[in-house]
Amino acid sequence: MSITQIDKQYVANTYNRFGIELVKGQGSIVTDSGGKEYIDMGTGIGVTAFGYSDKEWCDAVTNQLTTLQHTSNLYFTEPCARLAELLCKKTGLKKVFFANSGAEANECAIKAARKYGMATNRYKILTLENSFHGRTLTTLAATGQAHYHELFTPLTDGFLHTPANDFDALKNAAIKNDVCAIMIECVQGEGGVISLDSEFVKKTYELCKNNDILLIVDEVQTGNGRTGKLYAYMNYGITPDIVSTAKGLGGGLPIGACMLGDKVESIFAYGDHGSTYGGNPVCSAGAISVIERLDDEFLNEVTKKSEYIFAELKDADGIESVSGMGLMVGIKTTASAGDIVKECINRGVLCLTAKDKVRLLPALNIDSDTLKKAITIIKEVCYELKK
Repeated sequence: MSITQIDKQYVANTYNRFGIELVKGQGSIVTDSGGKEYIDMGTGIGVTAFGYSDKEWCDAVTNQLTTLQHTSNLYFTEPCARLAELLCKKTGLKKVFFANSGAEANECAIKAARKYGMATNRYKILTLENSFHGRTLTTLAATGQAHYHELFTPLTDGFLHTPANDFDALKNAAIKNDVCAIMIECVQGEGGVISLDSEFVKKTYELCKNNDILLIVDEVQTGNGRTGKLYAYMNYGITPDIVSTAKGLGGGLPIGACMLGDKVESIFAYGDHGSTYGGNPVCSAGAISVIERLDDEFLNEVTKKSEYIFAELKDADGIESVSGMGLMVGIKTTASAGDIVKECINRGVLCLTAKDKVRLLPALNIDSDTLKKAITIIKEVCYELKK
């Protein structure tokens, strides 16, 4: 049987895959089993931050893989400790719990908030409508999109949802319900690549600070350089109490992190939380090679690439609007987003969707010529398929 046939027979039917089998990649170019090359503008949904087979990342991972691939968290390892130090020094947060995914990082954030709220008999957490926080039962409950809930009720109790950018609704719900935490994404990725208004975020931050409410920022997709800052909240001039992240952190290996600020740095005691693979030495070594390179000079280049994309796509024929931040871009097209993505694949460009939009998450280091070629093809497809 072909790989496609084997996959369909033996892999759980949870993904509507595109009809191509990817076999190798270099930089922003990935090749399928037939030898056709594609410009990858999706990076595994924002994971391969430095593209495929990045030498520095590969060297870091390979060196660690052939030295010590795993221990349990009953022992110290240098990559885990060094990565935690790096994240704390770059963010000003105090402690890090390592997990395997964004959902697990968010579970940790929720547990930290619940334990913090126990002292004042508060356990409810407020999130935003249209948000996405993961696929476990608890992070589904945190997710503010009802269609994700329908098949899996009853979900974990204790979550409220108010409209994004409606501060009055958020304030009233938070005070009336004695919430212990508010959890936001600065850019709602799965919700359609929609950035939160600056004033809304700043008012939410002040509300939390003045009412002993924890502010959790979910940086699973927005973090690790994706928006032109190390973390998206830095674009708003705030410092959250808890930050969760994953995806681009590992550069292609599974790792999540929950970063804890002053109020909650000591919230967990021995045995309160754990993860067999959390802080795995190989994944941590890969993450160090990513985070160390995300300095101001590099992030300025991310911003320049973002400005180019927005300038090229804004007001282009067949495009109604462009949203997002940095290299996290949502394109509302006059034609169906699904049709646009399929035709882009035919022409050698891999894109994603987010609700009714085409979504772009290119490698942070994609070169200018490759980026220009991809954007030209996307514009051509939007124009040709416009209705």
